[in-house]
Amino acid sequence: MTAATPARAESEVWNAWNAQGREKELDDLSDRYSREILRWLDALGRRDLNILEVGCGAGWMCERMAPYGRVTGIDHADEVIARASQRMPHITFAAGDFLAMEFPDASFDAIVNIEVLSHVADQPAFIAKIARLLKPGGMMMMATQNRPVLEKNKLPPADGWIRNWVDRDQLRTLAAPHFSVREMFTVVPRAKEGPMRLFAAHKVQALLNPLTGHAYQRALEGLGAGWSIMCLAQKPA
Repeated sequence: MTAATPARAESEVWNAWNAQGREKELDDLSDRYSREILRWLDALGRRDLNILEVGCGAGWMCERMAPYGRVTGIDHADEVIARASQRMPHITFAAGDFLAMEFPDASFDAIVNIEVLSHVADQPAFIAKIARLLKPGGMMMMATQNRPVLEKNKLPPADGWIRNWVDRDQLRTLAAPHFSVREMFTVVPRAKEGPMRLFAAHKVQALLNPLTGHAYQRALEGLGAGWSIMCLAQKPA
């Protein structure tokens, strides 16, 4: 039996992950990502945007962004992309490695990536290519795992995945050569290990958030206790 190439092996990993997860249902993190990204798109005040989503998976965010203009979604998971193309013919989907794919420079108004950066081997090259493909003044809209929180939760290793989490300072450093950061904050506090579990446990938040109008959750997010980092960054005009 011939061994799978690295590219084929990566496609198989993400085909399986999406088929078991995001193709079936979305979690609270996905919904929060969506709310923040749609808020950022709303603020642009346009419905003719050219939008690229890198690492679109099953295409659920592409579908939500479609009212804002033309949307292209790309991902390693070729089988998942094929199914998304059938479900959403009004969106352009392509399978492949973002760093190896060709797009015209300065062609997108916004480039979205959700939980992608931590699975990229060459993060500076990834950010640089996003900048190159954005028009002057274009926006990078990112959600990525928050390293301090995930490390404290002691997640088991995942076979076949690159796992290179960043914290907020590292993300600012990666963005700085190409972007001005407009917003950066953490979302969805979670803690299963360590002292923070006393404050960020689901049961505690379920009790206190309704009483405080979610001010309790926002306070935890402000302290950096969110599971993921949201980042809105603008390419210089």
